Amino acid sequence: MGAGKTTIGRLLARKLNRRFIDSDHEIEARTGATIPWIFEIEGEACFRKREADVIRDLTAQDGLVLATGGGAVLNPESRALLAERGTVIYLRASIGSILQRTSHDKNRPLLQTADPRAKLEELLEQRDPLYREIADLVIDTGRPNVQSMVQTILDQLAAQENARARRLARTAMNEQAQTHLTLNVDLGERSYPIAIGPGLLDDGALLARHIQGQKVAIVTNTTVAPLYLDKVAGHLRAAGREVVEIVLPDGEEHKNWQSLNLVYDALLQNKCDRKTTLVALGGGVIGDLTGFAASSYMRGVPFVQIPTTLLAQVDSSVGGKTGINHPLGKNMIGAFYQPRAVLADTATLDTLPARELAAGLAEVIKHGAVLDAAFFDWIEANIDKLVGRDPDALAHAIARSCEIKADVVRKDEREGGLRAVLNFGHTFGHAIENGLGYGAWLHGEAVGCGMVMAADLSARLGLIDPASVERMRALVRAAGLPASAPDLGEARWIELMAVDKKNEGGEIRFILLKPLGSPSITTAPIEHLRSTLAACSG
Repeated sequence: MGAGKTTIGRLLARKLNRRFIDSDHEIEARTGATIPWIFEIEGEACFRKREADVIRDLTAQDGLVLATGGGAVLNPESRALLAERGTVIYLRASIGSILQRTSHDKNRPLLQTADPRAKLEELLEQRDPLYREIADLVIDTGRPNVQSMVQTILDQLAAQENARARRLARTAMNEQAQTHLTLNVDLGERSYPIAIGPGLLDDGALLARHIQGQKVAIVTNTTVAPLYLDKVAGHLRAAGREVVEIVLPDGEEHKNWQSLNLVYDALLQNKCDRKTTLVALGGGVIGDLTGFAASSYMRGVPFVQIPTTLLAQVDSSVGGKTGINHPLGKNMIGAFYQPRAVLADTATLDTLPARELAAGLAEVIKHGAVLDAAFFDWIEANIDKLVGRDPDALAHAIARSCEIKADVVRKDEREGGLRAVLNFGHTFGHAIENGLGYGAWLHGEAVGCGMVMAADLSARLGLIDPASVERMRALVRAAGLPASAPDLGEARWIELMAVDKKNEGGEIRFILLKPLGSPSITTAPIEHLRSTLAACSG
């Protein structure tokens, strides 16, 4: 109700070259009466019967985009037909935005009350679980750009279709025979396992083993929730756990205090105590934010990472770095706080958009470039397989990256020295993210470009040869990542890089290569930095 489904549905239908039908308009056409008139004369029960008849007829047709009334999901038969016969997109809107859109609309009989807000809250509490029960996609409609929302829907529909094709291919190749791999992050009493392999989310007992208390809070986002939340929550409920579901908006721009407070609000409202376990179900943003919430809620509660992006599986879910962004700097507010376990189901990469996959490959490349020259050589030789989602290549890339990260964390858990080398490319990358605005570039895209810039600066300092710079640039491009930086302006670049956790004594410290496969932590003369900015930007 008031979520913009008619506007978005019409535009989506044009993009897909399909017919558009609004079920309310169809009811009016069939009866010759308006919706308010039907409610007033026949009552809501009669209207719902007419609505169910229309949905039964329309869902039997092909080649159309159907916008249903907000209450259509109340009918169990309609819910079943929508789920069975089509792809269901839940356009989720806040109470405030619905009120704004419907305040002068007299054609919404359920809102013709003395307190429309209270009525909307009642309707949302009743309907939201039903929407999510059948939704294939959940799209927040808070953004004002309708074109952007439609493009997001198109991108996610394409990703789902590609995932279905890959799952069929995997079945044909009998890849179910693949074995799972378990690594260990050795930190004494804070040690924990990293389980890697396809189908881990189907193993309810695996997750339940790492949940000590009776209450679990799953934190996820609007993109991941329709794909995996019901499965994970269902396993935990079947194991006798009480589950709290917390669904946040998706995107780096939401890695902030507002989202963190939404987690705290849900935990407090549901009376979560110190034995509650938080589960981070999503990519790097969800993992970092959930980990920080776990570190600070009641001065620390346990949490488990279930990373669903390549970037999170190979890097951010391992090692205990948690935090949120600040307008003046990325990841400047946070804590070191280790999870109880990391469960990386590689089958979740089937639903990952190509851009997100490329972003994850940046962190894979980073591990080879800065700590394992042989792994870098392997990535170069297998980059086409990685981009093509070859399961064996991805499994090796994830496992080797986790091995490298776990070894570094074991030696330097709190980034006193060695662990800083894993920030290769991040000084430039964080400046790009902050300078363009969080979310404009994905984190991995900024890191990929940052690695090219760091390699260029390494060569200007005589640490590597020009051929190594070209290898880095070529590999970043082959992964589908940008190799040219945006022109932020020299002064702005330096201002942004001056706000970095690695800096000491007011000097910018860079992670550079000496040679390829080995790190060097150093400062750089301003003239060399300026030359790199000029050569790599534009």
